[in-house]
Amino acid sequence: MVRPSTLLALGALVAAVACAPVDNTATSAGPSGTTASTASGASTACTKDQLKLVNAGKLTIGTDKPAYEPWFKDDDPANGQGFESAMAFAVAGELGFDRDEVQWSTVKFDSAFAPGAKPFDFDVNQVSITPDRAKVVDFSHGYYTVKQAVVALGDGKFAAAKTLADLKDAKIGVQVGTTSLDAVKNVVKPAGDPNVFNDQVDAVNALKNKQVDAIVVDLPTAFYVTAAQVEGSKIVGQFSSTGGTPEEFGLVMEKGNPIKTCVDKAVDALKSKGELAKIEQQWLGSAAGAPELT
Repeated sequence: MVRPSTLLALGALVAAVACAPVDNTATSAGPSGTTASTASGASTACTKDQLKLVNAGKLTIGTDKPAYEPWFKDDDPANGQGFESAMAFAVAGELGFDRDEVQWSTVKFDSAFAPGAKPFDFDVNQVSITPDRAKVVDFSHGYYTVKQAVVALGDGKFAAAKTLADLKDAKIGVQVGTTSLDAVKNVVKPAGDPNVFNDQVDAVNALKNKQVDAIVVDLPTAFYVTAAQVEGSKIVGQFSSTGGTPEEFGLVMEKGNPIKTCVDKAVDALKSKGELAKIEQQWLGSAAGAPELT
């Protein structure tokens, strides 16, 4: 996962999602091209009166507390603001629920994907889809593909870069064995070899000490770096990486919960209509300080 402002949960995010190793992602591909586990059982009628819910008549959504920006806003998942709050309400709408028919349940991050019964219909909390987790819980089709981001000091010469080409001469720091390193080599393609570090903290310290011009990390980690680790740093921009299996966040459900079929349909519908992309741009794009680098 990733949770990048208050900063303890941001740290938890980095531990779970930050710079994920290249081969540590899920395997089973859904119809939208995203990875997800396969729920047991056949098709489910996707009308709210036929769904088997934790609390009758209410769609119960779990997430951790505090709930951090830009995923939520003002530590209030129920206000519909922030990427995951807005997205969760959009899924609820696709399932036929009005806002007053949605209730939120506080669930610790690790508990969401631990084995056993769940106090929610689905949980949303920047949980990355992985094979190990999919053994004990079900995931929806991915609702967010983790992008890469460039972080630089605000007064650095590459802080105002608008395109990837603007970074050609930058000295870039990145952690070894990560999707971020692949993205630097295959997408950014700087003129010089990147400075590769064994640990992300070493790359961060190199930025602090101005040994590199910028670092490349996944976007959720970038939010954490700028909020908690490197004073005066900024997200120069975000970009989509290519190659390898993308890391994705999925909605979490109890293993075998038949609601998975309907949740998958809801996520796919939001994608096909372009609504999910609009929500992402609003809350994780320029408004969150992460413009697109082209």
